Amino acid sequence: MSAFALRLPDSLHAHAKLLAEQDQASRNQFITAAVAEKVSAQQTSDFFSERARQSKSEALALFLQRAKARERLQTDEKA
Repeated sequence: MSAFALRLPDSLHAHAKLLAEQDQASRNQFITAAVAEKVSAQQTSDFFSERARQSKSEALALFLQRAKARERLQTDEKA
């Protein structure tokens, strides 16, 4: 595990402290969770961006045409 000094603006530090207290967590736990959420969000964004880059628009158009041509099931919600 690594340790480093983190400089936060006073207002951000105050908000983090308040939210950590509300979650009954230490500021360290709160900030660690916040960083983990950001890393996860970035990895998810990168994953979908790469998938979109590899996609073939012709295949998507064909898929959508087929989906549009199907009759609704009784269980489908009405638009």
